[in-house]
Amino acid sequence: MIFIDNEQDKIEPSEEFKEKLSEMIDFALKEEEVKVPYEISLLFVDNEGIHEINKEQRGIDKVTDVLSFPMLDYPNGKVFKDAYKGYEFKAEDLDGDLLVLGDIVLSLERAKEQSIEFGHSYMREACYLVIHSVLHLLGYDHMENDEKILMRQREEYILDKFNINREL
Repeated sequence: MIFIDNEQDKIEPSEEFKEKLSEMIDFALKEEEVKVPYEISLLFVDNEGIHEINKEQRGIDKVTDVLSFPMLDYPNGKVFKDAYKGYEFKAEDLDGDLLVLGDIVLSLERAKEQSIEFGHSYMREACYLVIHSVLHLLGYDHMENDEKILMRQREEYILDKFNINREL
């Protein structure tokens, strides 16, 4: 289950926009072998909102595009499909019958700015940022070069399946 909430009023996300993001999240989770009912929260904010959350939660006093707050712990270098295959989840990992994967906070304002800066569509930028964040919820990272390469490959694979490329 994907919970979407909008806490900004600068860009009105259409139902089609929200449905596309939900569809991509579902697809990404299936591709990453999440075979249990899950819960992800997706919160839309503006630059001021994400700045505040970034400062409060991470101690970083600046605007960013997207934040990921994973709820599961991953062994070093492992992602969901490696770390939790066949795993019996504990009660604290669940909300009822749903596995709580985490929260995503997306600045729609920053996504719009970056789409212009990078010369592609707003939809492409928002989809990329959400998929990037979903992969973080699943244990992917980009701190080391080999991790970055793997994460980028997964992002591009998922975006390609929806014909979302840099030209859109």
